[in-house]
Amino acid sequence: MSSPVQRWPGDKPIAVVFNVCLEAWSEGKAPGINPMGNPLPPTVLDRMAISWAEYGTRCGIQRLLRGLARYGVRASVAVNGIVAEQFPAVVHAVADDGHELVGHSYAMDVVPGLLSPEEEQANIDRCTKLIGEAAGAPVTGWLSPRATPSADTPALLAAADYQWHGDTLNDDLPYLQTVGERDIVAIPFSTDVNDMPSMKYGAAPERMVEAFTENLAAARQTGETALIDVTTHAHIFGRPRGAHFHEQVLEIATSAPDVWIATRAEIAAHVRQTSGTPVG
Repeated sequence: MSSPVQRWPGDKPIAVVFNVCLEAWSEGKAPGINPMGNPLPPTVLDRMAISWAEYGTRCGIQRLLRGLARYGVRASVAVNGIVAEQFPAVVHAVADDGHELVGHSYAMDVVPGLLSPEEEQANIDRCTKLIGEAAGAPVTGWLSPRATPSADTPALLAAADYQWHGDTLNDDLPYLQTVGERDIVAIPFSTDVNDMPSMKYGAAPERMVEAFTENLAAARQTGETALIDVTTHAHIFGRPRGAHFHEQVLEIATSAPDVWIATRAEIAAHVRQTSGTPVG
């Protein structure tokens, strides 16, 4: 399952994908990560954490979309089904701006690796319908919460006509994964350039810019074909300070002549074209 990719379109050695996560939790559930360091007792619902996460759909996604528009960049936006269910106009606005909509399970607490095959099939069907109807376009890519699939996830997605998934961290470059009589493009999800460390470890937001420039430098030094993910969460870097540094990354990427900025759907299409494998 080695990657067929030698170079990206235009003979460019580096591809950059801007991922935006637009997330929510099931009713009665709260994020496990939040700004407050003192956890509540396990039996208490953390309404502060719920409020903190709600920022993404209320304010954060709009700010990130404005920044992406300023630089003419289309992102891959991972959306939970519950977001499409409760905020269909927000999801439709993302699609209207030309961004790729990515299935991200029904909610962040619905992790495919914890589901039975029947539950997972129902989850995929539910999300595909909710997101597709809100966006007004089919959903062809999938990224599980935590990028944590079950053993059945790739086959279930391929059977549902998904073209790619990001539930793997086992390679530098994308590759075709055969599942039964179908195939699906596996696009590894890299975590080096991500806003999550600012919440988990207290990293300064500008560290994202440093991480991106360091990844660019490493790719250029080795001369290897590279794929760099830049991942933001609407409820984390959708806030003013985080969005400020996210736009610095956008500026660096869009001004680099050796970088191809792509959505994950475009990455998958390039893999299929390079390998001579038709869709599905």
